[in-house]
Amino acid sequence: MKNITKYQFKKILVLGLAKSGVTAASLLHKLGAFVTVNDKRPIAENPEAQGLLDQGIKVICGDHPIELLDEGFELIVKNPGIPYSIPLVAGAVDRGIPVITEVELAYEISEAEFIGITGTNGKTTTTTLIFEMLKQGERNPIIAGNIGTVASEVAQAANQDNKIVIELSSFQLMGIKKFRPRIAIITNLYEAHLDYHGGLAEYWEAKANITKNQTEEDFLIVNAEQPQLLEAVKDTKAAIIPFSTKAYLEEGCSVRDGKILFNGEEVMAIADLALPGEHNLENVLSSIAAVKLLGVSNEAVKEIMTTFTGVKHRTQFVAEVHGRKFYNDSKATNILATRSALKAFNNPIVLLAGGLDRGNGFDDLIPDLSNVKAIITFGQTAGKMEETAEKAGIKVIKRVDNVGTAVPAAFECSDEGDVILLSPACASWDQYKTFEVRGDIFIDAVHKLI
Repeated sequence: MKNITKYQFKKILVLGLAKSGVTAASLLHKLGAFVTVNDKRPIAENPEAQGLLDQGIKVICGDHPIELLDEGFELIVKNPGIPYSIPLVAGAVDRGIPVITEVELAYEISEAEFIGITGTNGKTTTTTLIFEMLKQGERNPIIAGNIGTVASEVAQAANQDNKIVIELSSFQLMGIKKFRPRIAIITNLYEAHLDYHGGLAEYWEAKANITKNQTEEDFLIVNAEQPQLLEAVKDTKAAIIPFSTKAYLEEGCSVRDGKILFNGEEVMAIADLALPGEHNLENVLSSIAAVKLLGVSNEAVKEIMTTFTGVKHRTQFVAEVHGRKFYNDSKATNILATRSALKAFNNPIVLLAGGLDRGNGFDDLIPDLSNVKAIITFGQTAGKMEETAEKAGIKVIKRVDNVGTAVPAAFECSDEGDVILLSPACASWDQYKTFEVRGDIFIDAVHKLI
């Protein structure tokens, strides 16, 4: 950990707790800042806040009072999930108070280089693949961020021999000032999180922030099949490394004659990949590009790619029960992710879908519902899902209360050889705290059938 003094004696507000807020508050306290923590949960229901009190950190709980801005804070470290539109954050921006996320702190103290991965879909799988291949190649990786340990906690322990592999959301990337990854990846860009960002332009700009501080010494890996993505990063100073599942590229990572190639050199056969689906081929190519830039051997790449079958909640195979294969794709919180999952299977599918209503319809799913023989709906969007299923000509449409009851209902509608797929196309927050909770309930319900 770098010994930095820039925060010593500064008044800093940490807004929102959870893991990143707790770690940020403790780190800033250690660095000599005068830290105040503000969290919406009441103190009696907030063990994290109570733990910070025990460290001697000032804690204000229950709401986000605008009056806090009168206390002279020089910096706000904001939980990524808190929108910039709330009065406290909007007021801070109006007053010129810098607002960052915990990732920025991690970068400032880290002795290790970062490999940052963002995009609308595929972030978690790509991040995990890079971590596993770097580990196989003995490059001392540490996984951080949304699927690992909090970044600023990892950064405190990392040294120059490590590589910090971090998945980054648009929410996190809006709050960076100097964060500069050695290698950045944008897997793809589609319409998402517009309820948070307010528009597509702001969302894409947030994603492009991953490269805004990169220099000519750095690398940016991007999807060559997306003109809108290439346009979003046109001002980057980094060396662009493209990947493509459709065209051969002399430079970058691509496919030809059933082979995966990096800079024209054969790495492995596509047929040997353990991950199903074209969407996963995109993840494979972007992750191979990253590790080849770091000198990982083809043998290490093949060892992981021929055995890695997926990340939990991302088209995860759960079990085969009486000839039906169950897959957990709870991470599919938008239409595009569900479309990708549906394309991964040739078997008849019983689809479990529904969740938080963000105001959109689901007719974009129709072209990919041809293999869906039945749909089980739940959550706020159940009615909208049913309307789309009727338009697609699906004969069996059934509404249930939740994911737990959806599993036996799906089994009743299925036959041997079918795939039963949880791929909701919606966020989970109408019924479940996280998509992980939703996926775990699905897994438990499947195991009850065995």
